[in-house]
Amino acid sequence: MKQVVHAACPHDCPDACGVLITVEDGRATRIQGDPAHPVTRGFLCAKVAKYLDRVYSPGRVLYPLRRVKPKGPAEAAGAVLHDGQDDAFVRISWEEALGEIVTRFRQIAEEFGPEAILPFSYGGTLGALNNASMDRRFFHRLGASQLDRTICSTAGEAGLIAVLGGKIGTEPEQFRHSRFILVWGTNVHANNVHLWPFIEEARRKGGKLIVIDPYPTRTARCADWYLPIHPGTDLALALAMMHVIIRESLHDSDYVARYTHGFDRLREHVEECTPEWAARWTGISAEDIRRLAYEYATARPAAIRLGYGVQRGENGGQAIRGICMLPCLTGSWKDVGGGLQLSTSALFPLDKAGLQRPDLMQQALGRPARVINMVELGSVLEKLADPPVKALFVYNCNPAAVCPDHNAVVKGLSRPDLFTVVHEQFLTDTCDYADIVLPATTFFEHKDLQGSYGTYFLQVSHKAIEPLGESRSNFDVFAELARRMGFTEACFHESVDDAIDLALSTNHPRLAGIDRQRLEREGHVRLNFAAAAAVASTSQSAPTPDAPFLPFANGNFFTPSGKAEFYSESLAGEGVDPLPVFRAPRESRHSGNKRFTLELLPRKPDNCLNSTFCNLPSHQALEPEPCLEMNPLDAAARGISDGARVRMYNDRGELVLPAKLDASLQAGMAVARLGWAKLASGGVNVNALTSQRLTDLGRGPTFYSTLVEVEPSCGQ
Repeated sequence: MKQVVHAACPHDCPDACGVLITVEDGRATRIQGDPAHPVTRGFLCAKVAKYLDRVYSPGRVLYPLRRVKPKGPAEAAGAVLHDGQDDAFVRISWEEALGEIVTRFRQIAEEFGPEAILPFSYGGTLGALNNASMDRRFFHRLGASQLDRTICSTAGEAGLIAVLGGKIGTEPEQFRHSRFILVWGTNVHANNVHLWPFIEEARRKGGKLIVIDPYPTRTARCADWYLPIHPGTDLALALAMMHVIIRESLHDSDYVARYTHGFDRLREHVEECTPEWAARWTGISAEDIRRLAYEYATARPAAIRLGYGVQRGENGGQAIRGICMLPCLTGSWKDVGGGLQLSTSALFPLDKAGLQRPDLMQQALGRPARVINMVELGSVLEKLADPPVKALFVYNCNPAAVCPDHNAVVKGLSRPDLFTVVHEQFLTDTCDYADIVLPATTFFEHKDLQGSYGTYFLQVSHKAIEPLGESRSNFDVFAELARRMGFTEACFHESVDDAIDLALSTNHPRLAGIDRQRLEREGHVRLNFAAAAAVASTSQSAPTPDAPFLPFANGNFFTPSGKAEFYSESLAGEGVDPLPVFRAPRESRHSGNKRFTLELLPRKPDNCLNSTFCNLPSHQALEPEPCLEMNPLDAAARGISDGARVRMYNDRGELVLPAKLDASLQAGMAVARLGWAKLASGGVNVNALTSQRLTDLGRGPTFYSTLVEVEPSCGQ
């Protein structure tokens, strides 16, 4: 029997593609993009196009496992794992695995209190149910410590919210109408590929693509104009652009007067932020800064695709603030094909409180549980007390690979007294420190509800095949754990369909006419902006359902003032700069450090997703061999030749890699890609060099504010 099943890609990507899975006699035989989805348009990225390799990989974990050897990485780095096992584990039953987890959790809660148990998850799946529903209910009811999930986007979100009031942006479909597209700190061609056809359509009609990025990405190499910028200096560039726009009266004075707050203070603030001043920080010439500001302000429509790379430095939140002010200054929010996109996720009005039940914490503890920042995991596992973390439950994440200060993280994970459970599809770096490993489903094997942070479409992702082996979904695992812990609340007995219905039950105008049955029939449905506009409008006319969505054409910002906030009283009340102030990162070429003089850019691979897919041969074949990229001038000063093995180091760790010399890379930087530590030379990855220091807003990671030194390796 052959059938085609509609699903939605749940991986951490703004595209949230509609997917068609062909199933023959119970086995998935083909995956393709849904041609009816207005953004997916029938094609998939290179990562997900090979998803059958992931589902049917011989390395899948298919049965519960218990550790029988000391914690630590496999002896042979890069060893291929077959049947999801190595000799550090033995196969056990689900009954044994769940029984041991419940017993240990009860013991720890009784001796240390339930806050000695810490859940640890992030974006392994962004499906509404398997990302954040039954798991949150379970840990809330247990009274466990709560995780501050900051590792990716919180600094940028804080900056975006400070100006616009929410995570709202331009529809990707509108980029086809843009005449000037500024891609800032993101690699669209690799990590947001379904925006690319809209950009190309705009260019065919005379539009121009400008890319600002420290690294010459695939997108940068395709640009009409590429501006390499020093890491961590994006705010200086944005302030200088505002200086030019205001000084030359290129701003939209009517839009600014009607729909923005704090313009006079901003004008005074940027008076000294000249292009010459910014050039000293950014490495971009004053002439180019003036040209960029002029072309951006005078092109209509002009759109900015802003990436999360900008906010992974010490002043990343304020940098996002500054860039988000640009379309508010020029009034480009009025135009179809104008505005800015960083995230669109705020406009999906799902019932998150119903899905997650934070009220259950009150029942467990009589108060909110303590909150632990995931970026600081290394310090937390070593130093936190009252109570210490005695149990860790990891799912949707691989902290031993992706967390900063890798050596501190694995030292903490190696503690014999730390009981660690990992729910996973593969034996990742984190599994090397697990006591129990539970087999997890892929999105082929469970049903979910899928939103997006790069489009405005909702989807139901159908289950295409039965779970392989004994794998179970996050939703099912935490429901069963809750029942075994004796939690009697009805929410732990809800079905998947019950939970989807609950998520959609908010009666919000943007969900008008959208329910599970319609999503199941149609696959994807755009949020109902026409109904929402009709409710909000006092006029007799309302936009048609398929009209372009212009969130801020007439103001209506989600901020306390109802306007775009150049000056933020809210931030001032928190003791934070109410206007964006540029400060050079403490670890940068501008900090005067004599020991470590190169700025590290720990890039994500183009053909993997953070650490996801890194272990699959079909994806490894698409990536260059691991290397350290340097400008030839930096290499010559250190006696390094192309291909030579080099040691990159700082006070936190070291990494040995072959050097790749590239004259297109700006001087003063060292570039290496993220991957699994166990698959790297020496069993460490690039995060051995990054720090646990936090961003200015949002308490996020500062991966891109890292200094290193490089020297020839003694072993070459």
